[in-house]
Amino acid sequence: MSKKVPYRFYLSEEQIPKEWYNMRADMKEQPDPMLNPTTLKPVTAEDLYPVFCTELAEQELDSTTRYFPIPDEILEFYRMYRPSPLIRAYNLEKALDTPAKIYYKFEGNNTSGSHKLNSAVAQAYYAKKQGLTGLTTETGAGQWGTALAEACAFFKIPLTVYMVKCSYEQKPFRRSVMQTFGAEIVPSPSTTTNAGRAILAENPDTGGSLGCAISEAVEKAVSTEGYRYVLGSVLNQVLLHQSIIGLEARKALEILDEYPDLIIGCAGGGSNLGGLIAPFVQDKLLGKASPRIIAVEPASCPSLTRGRYAYDFCDTGKITPLARMYTLGCQFVPSPNHAGGLRYHGMSPILSKLYHDGYMEAVAVEQTKVFEAATFFAKHETILPAPESAHAIRTAIDEALKCKESGEAKTILFGLTGTGFFDMTAYESYLNKTMTDYIPTDEDLERAFARLPEVPTV
Repeated sequence: MSKKVPYRFYLSEEQIPKEWYNMRADMKEQPDPMLNPTTLKPVTAEDLYPVFCTELAEQELDSTTRYFPIPDEILEFYRMYRPSPLIRAYNLEKALDTPAKIYYKFEGNNTSGSHKLNSAVAQAYYAKKQGLTGLTTETGAGQWGTALAEACAFFKIPLTVYMVKCSYEQKPFRRSVMQTFGAEIVPSPSTTTNAGRAILAENPDTGGSLGCAISEAVEKAVSTEGYRYVLGSVLNQVLLHQSIIGLEARKALEILDEYPDLIIGCAGGGSNLGGLIAPFVQDKLLGKASPRIIAVEPASCPSLTRGRYAYDFCDTGKITPLARMYTLGCQFVPSPNHAGGLRYHGMSPILSKLYHDGYMEAVAVEQTKVFEAATFFAKHETILPAPESAHAIRTAIDEALKCKESGEAKTILFGLTGTGFFDMTAYESYLNKTMTDYIPTDEDLERAFARLPEVPTV
């Protein structure tokens, strides 16, 4: 080992970033605008006001403000669980016999067990500030729903969560945590909304998807006086709030006199990955450094590696604006495996544009290999990772082994988004050797691509 640094390194409370960073302000080419599904014209803030809180709608469309001040009330909340630790994976390095230096940013030190609380508290704060009487959302693995339930309880805002049905059934205790914080949980698709009923009419046995749950949550929000919809991933505003992950990581690495050669994050909708890489993308955009960035997605839902870069609806019910992103088609319903929150059909427009323009790479991995990495990591680092996080762990291990072969002492940073204590059904399936890998065929994907909306690029 080249230099002994602490196993766990924490910034001081005073060093918590006071601003969020907006990647769009430094992008040479902007992501294509979201489109109004009725007019096919770029959406305006006024178009979004019935769906999102006013300030969040403004953040969503702002491509010029580089830094947004974090309100004091949000900073005070952050101080309950931030800064999060940057951990040097000494034991993992030793087990792999690699010359690579492996760091991970651990976001699981809060009751939600994940990074999701970073944006949940911001969105709940803006809803409270606006005087709203309730919020709706969707959740897949349950991390976002739990985080938002926590934040809404803190700000005393009623919350309805549409939870992807297969996750609802797989994770009863995740439901219980959300209910402990006062949230109402509805398995999606449900018979409580027009969107849910339409989806069930076409596919009565569906296990649901994040796209389905989004449709129901948006419908509920826009049809209920005083309610708005909030989302835990994909959106520009969410990546903005999550930038605190990367800002803390870069600051900690600077103090340790380190800089990553390689940055790895799991990718579903893009919140964790976008937050982790934000300041390092800035370095690439401004020509200050050029780290490799790898997005890791499940082979069962490979939006970046096998998707189309096209305009598509953000939800299955086709009631949201259209976004140009890497997508498998909003009608694509992934297998009900254990990839949890990585089952979304599309990818953040910001990350899609960065990938399209060559600023980052992407790989897709099978879930048995993911859980192999998860159990290996747990044995050596003593943290049980969430299945989502384990996708990043899988690729970090693979890259560290490549360093062993080449003799290169690269510095690797990956995001450990959260803990896996509510995912023991998945771990049990892996340990009992009943877990299988599902990879959609080209024919499966072509059926979904054939239903993409015909929208000329703007």
